[in-house]
Formats: sequence, structure tokens, C-alpha cells
Amino acid sequence: MTRRPAFADTTAICGIGATEFSKASGRSELRLATEAVAAALADAGLEASDVDGMVTYTADTNPDIDIARALGIGELTYFSRVHYGGGACNATVAHAAMAVAGGMADVVVCYRAFNERSGHRFGTGVQDRPLRPTAENAQFAWYSPQGLLTPASWAAMFARRYMHATGATSEALGWIAVADRFHAATNPAAWFYEKPITLEDHQNSRFIAEPLRLLDCCQETDGGQAVIVTSLDRARDLAQAPAVIRAGAQGSWHGQDMMTSYYRDDMAHLPEMGLVARQLWETSGLGPADIQTAVLYDAFTPFVLYTIEEFGFCGWGEAKDFVANGNIQLGGSLPVNTNGGQLGEGYIHGMNGIAEAVRQVRGTGINQVPDVEHVLVTAGTGVPTSGLILGVDR
Repeated sequence: MTRRPAFADTTAICGIGATEFSKASGRSELRLATEAVAAALADAGLEASDVDGMVTYTADTNPDIDIARALGIGELTYFSRVHYGGGACNATVAHAAMAVAGGMADVVVCYRAFNERSGHRFGTGVQDRPLRPTAENAQFAWYSPQGLLTPASWAAMFARRYMHATGATSEALGWIAVADRFHAATNPAAWFYEKPITLEDHQNSRFIAEPLRLLDCCQETDGGQAVIVTSLDRARDLAQAPAVIRAGAQGSWHGQDMMTSYYRDDMAHLPEMGLVARQLWETSGLGPADIQTAVLYDAFTPFVLYTIEEFGFCGWGEAKDFVANGNIQLGGSLPVNTNGGQLGEGYIHGMNGIAEAVRQVRGTGINQVPDVEHVLVTAGTGVPTSGLILGVDR
């Protein structure tokens, strides 16, 4: 059944703001969050007092009320948190848009901020978790004794199966890293600014968890990113051209686990991402041919191949050739992660990818794709996930 949420084409992202992306911010996570939100408000031409809603992810250490107090935001009529790590990034915007369209709030801030490199490192996985008998911890009891302790090791299991089933090689993964770093090299905000890599560099990088090499894995980042959602009518009167929210969706599939859905019939597909794709295409009335550029969640390179196929940019098993033929670089048929992505710009659990999509819609990207009408943004892979399509206001 086709659904058309009330927020589709009636809401927009009107402001974006970020801190620098670094390995040692030298300040608290709350400070990073307030800086990012303040920058987004300034970008939109709004005051803190205009905000009446806030949305973030679980595992963010910055309560909305603390940011509100620090910035002088007053009454909040809507606030929520979305679960599942990077899978939540686009869902924060969808929840904010639902609140605006449903009359629960007028201006909603979505944010993510942490010291993920100098503080708690998400890449260390679960070996330091307290042994509490909770449902979330119980699933790891099946994998931890086998040495599957970190996100890289969990993703490596999927990569190995996908490569076996499709014939994809490590070089196919490498082309994704090369494209991201090519784009990051011209982006002054990127951690890897002026540091492109070659396929040979990728192939010579050490293994982290076979078949994943160092350059297949994003780095943990210190930093913050915020975006602001309001009604399309209000956005048209603000400082920036609106990025219209054409569609937004979440998806979880049968047998879903957190990056360890190993007991499904086929590990060479990401059905939760396919579910998101189906909803986005149905809601927007668009298809793959209508997307000029995409921000595809790239914490690990193999899942970019999955995502390209789940969204129908090519057939199953064909993504390895799609990326090798230059399609995902500037000038290709689908430039991907024009900011450098999480492999090249910074790992802010996908929120910085939403900001890049907004810049592409505005026409202000560092690596601007010509004649952009619609941008696809995907979220965390191997987990319950989400997606957005943003468009130009016509």
C-alpha cells in the first residue's frame, strides 16, 4: 500500500551548522552540540527562541534540555530520540518533519555531537560492556566468544558473504574509498582534505578484519552537526533556499539484529534498506533515474555496494562494476558522497551527510553536481535504518 506522509513536500530543512571535524576537539560534547546548533540557527536566520522541538539519536550524551538551557531556547513542545546508531540519522529529520506537519512544533533542531575519537570510541565494540542480562546484550553472547567484538568484525562477515555470492573483489571496495577520498581532497572541512588515495594505496593498507582493510573503515571523529526543520512555507521566508523533504522512511526487517543479522536466508542483501527504498520511491513518485547525487552511508565500504543495488541503481551483483566504471565520482552517473563521506570528511553518524545533501540542493556544494533536483540520503547499514529524499523548491 502506497503511503504519503503529511510531511512530504510540506516541510523543509532550512538551516545547517557544524563544528570542525577532528581527532581531538579539546572541549566537551555539550559544547560541540551547542556550537553546531547555534551555527545552524545562524545559517537559517533564526533565533534560539524560535526553536520548540529537538530530536537526536540514542547514545548521544547531550540532553536536549541542556542544549536548550545553554542557548536560551525556551519552551519545548516536542522532543524525541531515535534508536540504532547511524541508522537513526535520517529518521531524526523524518520525526522532526512529522512533528511540524502534525502541529506539535514549528521549528525542530536535529543534532548529533560527540568526542568519538578522543573520548569513547564506538569502534571498540562491546568488549567493555557490563555483563547485564538485557535483551540488547544477550545477542552478543552468540558472537563475542567467536571474536566478533567490533563493528568492523561484524561488517566483515557480511562483506565476505557478499563477495562470495557476487564475485566482488577487494578492488571493488577500494573504488568506493578512492571516490570518497577524491571528493574529500577538495573539501576544506574534511579530515582528509588534500589527501586523495589511489586504488594501490587501498590495496596496500593493512587488514582490520578480513576482507576489510584500513581504508575500508571510517575513522572515529570528534565534532557536531545540526540541521533545522520547519514548514516549507516558513522556510521560504528564511535566509537560505529550502531543501524540501520529498520523502522520509524507516525500515526494519524480519530477523533484524544490530549489525549481526546472520541467521537470515540471504546475507548478500540488505532487506531493511530495500524496505526504505521502496517507501521513498512510492512516497515521492521518483525512481533511481531522478536522483542526480546520493549520500550513501559508508562507515564500511561493502555496504555501499549493497545500498546501490537495494535502491535499484543497478541490478543485484552489478554494483562491483558500477563503482569500477567511475559512476560514483564527480562526472559519473551517480556522484556519491561529494563531501567525502564518513570515510573522508568525518564520522558523525550520518548527520553530516544530510548537511551535504542540503548543500547540493542549494547549489553550494564544494563538489557541486550540475542541475541537482533530488538528492538521496541513506543511513546506517546492517541495522534498522532510514532514508530521505531532498529536493529543490520549485
